[in-house]
Amino acid sequence: MSLLEVDKINSFYGDSHILFDVSMRVEEREVVALLGRNGAGKTTTLRTLMGVVSPRSGSIRLEGASVEGQPPFAIARRGIQLVPEERRIFGSLNVEENLELASFTAPGRWPLERIYETFPRLAERRKSRGTDLSGGEQQMLAIARALIRGPKIILLDEPFEGLAPIIVKNLMEVCRRLAEQGQTIVVVEQNVVAAMAIAHRAYVINNGHIVYDGSVANLKASPDIMTRYLGV
Repeated sequence: MSLLEVDKINSFYGDSHILFDVSMRVEEREVVALLGRNGAGKTTTLRTLMGVVSPRSGSIRLEGASVEGQPPFAIARRGIQLVPEERRIFGSLNVEENLELASFTAPGRWPLERIYETFPRLAERRKSRGTDLSGGEQQMLAIARALIRGPKIILLDEPFEGLAPIIVKNLMEVCRRLAEQGQTIVVVEQNVVAAMAIAHRAYVINNGHIVYDGSVANLKASPDIMTRYLGV
């Protein structure tokens, strides 16, 4: 049994059919990349896994238990955490207050010391308000806020978008260390090279359909798929 099993989900926005029989699996301690062009259905997939969008059909199982159709807070309690593209940190609260607020209802919360070991820059900025952080620092805080809850799976939606190359390199290294420590990660990212550098397996989605499911090595060796669906 996989940690996360998604079987033929179909998701809609109103009358618009966005995901078509999307199936995927995520194993424990694995990093999986979900790749595709803009509008392919990547973010909708993450939002469906998190319960923000309810699939009209299909199943989503976490550790064998069905979670599709449950509200986001219930899915979060079961162990899935989404870091949205918009970050959504509390700008009026400082770094530590953002972290403490996120951890209140988490039974297996990380201690603050572990967060600061993972993100030393946040330790330096612990008393700074969210609005005073740089884009890279805000992204670190958004990821840290999810990690402090001790999730079974963390969903990263475009974590490297709009960041300077040095910050991207730093965040990639953080993701690698988290994977080495056993953190399961699903990453959606337009930076295909960066995503493939940290992932074990990849799915490619196009117009709401999964068109590739396999290892990153095999994807790199498939120039037709890379060019046709990813523009690489």
